[in-house]
Amino acid sequence: MAGDLQEHSGEYAEADQKEVVEPMVQPKLKSKVRCPDQDIGEVTRVVVDPLSHEISHIVVAMNGRGERQVAMDHVQAVTEGLVQLRTPSADITALPLFKRADYVTTHEVEISHLEEKIHVTPGEVLVPLPELEKEVKRRTFFMNFTNAIGFLIGLPLAFPIIRFLMKPMYIPFNNEWLKVGNISKIKQEDIGVQFKYKKKVKEAYMPEYEIEKNVWILKATPPVLEKINQKKDVEFHDAKGRTLWTNKKEVPYVAFSGKCPHLGCGYKWRKHKTLGQIFLCPCHLSIFGASGEVVDGPSPRGLDVLPLKMSADGEIEIIDMEFKAGTKSQVRII
Repeated sequence: MAGDLQEHSGEYAEADQKEVVEPMVQPKLKSKVRCPDQDIGEVTRVVVDPLSHEISHIVVAMNGRGERQVAMDHVQAVTEGLVQLRTPSADITALPLFKRADYVTTHEVEISHLEEKIHVTPGEVLVPLPELEKEVKRRTFFMNFTNAIGFLIGLPLAFPIIRFLMKPMYIPFNNEWLKVGNISKIKQEDIGVQFKYKKKVKEAYMPEYEIEKNVWILKATPPVLEKINQKKDVEFHDAKGRTLWTNKKEVPYVAFSGKCPHLGCGYKWRKHKTLGQIFLCPCHLSIFGASGEVVDGPSPRGLDVLPLKMSADGEIEIIDMEFKAGTKSQVRII
């Protein structure tokens, strides 16, 4: 009996060892790339899936025949200094030429914890530039749906308490003018310039505190200004519909809220090889032109324009407004 147990124990241990699968070594830049029939070049870049944080493709310089983007499905093994493909060289050569303009580097977009999973240095780690959030996994959908049902069931019980705690939040919008800087900071036309400012905030029964915010301002050329205001004055209203301020159509200075209309992330001003000067949101890669219009990405609307006025000496003031993220129409929340 003891012998049988030892024999079975050995089988189980052997089975466990077989089930352990070592993760594939990550391809290194400058590694040689070899097909079953011949060497074809070296790795020049890697492409990362921004959602899974895994390497999805390698970019191979084909010994003077351009670059090809090769999916990791073609990779058979990765060792020190060598990437072995399972696909013949003719099939790799037949792949479309790599389009660098379709990607941005991880220096231009912030992807949380990416460095914990990707260990490729030095060189370019790329992520796709266009739309990302096209599908929602079925499991995620039903999990969120279940949480929503639970929330709705508990809401009648919690509403009186929530209303009491949040009563101070029902005060009217703060429409005071805030100084953000001087127009002398803007050196060129149609170039986004970030202005930072501080604002005092009061939430629920918490003490008043100060936060740092930002706004993007540009001096627009006539064609860009026309895209922004559609040849009309832009009016802003309070909660009762009364006019607060009017941005005159002939004034070239325009202020954009510092939050992306998609999910409220901060965005940056960047230069793209094919799109030119753009506003780029690093969270989900929404792209906006100088006039604030959506060029690409998941944002449902363009950048939100804010009330702006200037003094005779060039001091800029704005009314700080925030609008609901993720909606096509503007709904003011602050």
